Amino acid sequence: MARVQLACVAPNKFGIALAYSYLCNQNKTLKLMKSFNDENFLLQTPTAQRLYHEYAENQPIIDYHCHLIPEYVANDHKFENLSKIWLEGDHYKWRAMRTNGVDERFITGADTTDWEKFEKWAATVPYVMRNPLYHWTHLELKTAFGVTDLLNPESAKKIYEHCSEMLQHPDRTARGLMLHYNVETVCTTDDPIDSLEYHIKTREDGFKVKMLPTWRPDKAMAVEDPAAYRAYLDKLAEVSGVTITKFADVIAALQVRHDFFASVGCRLSDHGIEEFYAEDYTPAEIEAIFDKVYQGNKLTPEETAKFKTAMMIEFAIMDHDAGWTQQFHYGAIRNNNTRMMRQLGPDTGFDSIGDFTVAKNMSRFLDKLATADKLGKTIIYNLNPRDNELVATMLGNFQDGRYGAGKIQFGSGWWFLDQKDGMERQMTALSNLGLLSRFVGMLTDSRSFLSYPRHEYFRRTLCNLIGNDIEAGLLPASELDFIGREYVSKIAYGNAKEYFGF
Repeated sequence: MARVQLACVAPNKFGIALAYSYLCNQNKTLKLMKSFNDENFLLQTPTAQRLYHEYAENQPIIDYHCHLIPEYVANDHKFENLSKIWLEGDHYKWRAMRTNGVDERFITGADTTDWEKFEKWAATVPYVMRNPLYHWTHLELKTAFGVTDLLNPESAKKIYEHCSEMLQHPDRTARGLMLHYNVETVCTTDDPIDSLEYHIKTREDGFKVKMLPTWRPDKAMAVEDPAAYRAYLDKLAEVSGVTITKFADVIAALQVRHDFFASVGCRLSDHGIEEFYAEDYTPAEIEAIFDKVYQGNKLTPEETAKFKTAMMIEFAIMDHDAGWTQQFHYGAIRNNNTRMMRQLGPDTGFDSIGDFTVAKNMSRFLDKLATADKLGKTIIYNLNPRDNELVATMLGNFQDGRYGAGKIQFGSGWWFLDQKDGMERQMTALSNLGLLSRFVGMLTDSRSFLSYPRHEYFRRTLCNLIGNDIEAGLLPASELDFIGREYVSKIAYGNAKEYFGF
């Protein structure tokens, strides 16, 4: 390369000059080009690299919202092959495969083998570049199995056999992977009627990683189907020991279960809602609405909204009084494809971003609680990126120093937004309109034991965002150590540790 640079100084023919100029430019291009998925992946500047490797890389993981199967942790599940751990239940991959023209039988079908499904996924991967799946796929292969080859049809068999063989080792079981990724705490997603037997077993086993339940009472206010709602209340009555005939009984039964969850270590609730509910209502109205649906009758939209408001207020009061954090994931339109819903059921890859108008109801809901001094720690996750600034400004209305820093949190990029662009936009809105320094950071929101590299992906994105600002002179380089300690390491780990009290 040095010879090329020297020759570029004084070419003596026009044609030779063009040739040497081309070689010089190629030389510069080679110097600027970065290797895919190397140790400095996503880290575009030396400062970003330093922030990541010195302050973020080795922090433990607190995964405070996930959908892991607790039984797998309790029984230290061993996965038969790479398809079992990587493809089953992963609707992100399923959507990509469908879009790439893969027949459904090779995605969710019962008449195809695990290898055949994996083969179709491997053939899809080269066509998902610039989708976060391309990054996640290769980060997971590298960090879990040491595989640095690109996944494609040519490498598929070798990678499948290598990873499937590694999954038989004790350090690649469900628990083994959690330890491998330096996981400290996970919070699963659990219905109030769940027994939590696997959380209890895991704790009694003395497993190093804390697995705590999260209270997800969505079914307790799902009154759209009266028959299904009555069946759910019957189960709630059975597990709580509370006879349910009126609305007050529902709240009493849920309080029993809330207390039980707390006894098993629960510190968070989670609510999956399309939009916020904040209707005015009277106790008499709610009792009448409950009696109507309990008797099997359909509610009007107004009655439904009032009932859901009452339930959300009651849930929030329970959480406040217990010192829990409440989470609201809002904005999804679920089960858009009726035919596939009937065929496969929910959570199979047919959901999308909604465009609900939420500001007034979000404000009114939070204000109802704040007025009664019952608004506890709260995290709000939006699915539509147009709401970033809306949520970021809403937080400032209800912060309260009595609860410590960052009482009301802007949740990390969620679902369709948990990729580089989505995370950067969320953090930029939070930085502009709040305090990025107090952010509780990332989570997997995943069912997979291979999804922990999403924390690495987030940390690299965070360090790149801040590192680029420092190198551009937008933040002081003299404060790099402070930024590393008080921003990077705390957003990666420390803030969540303190905020949730784990």
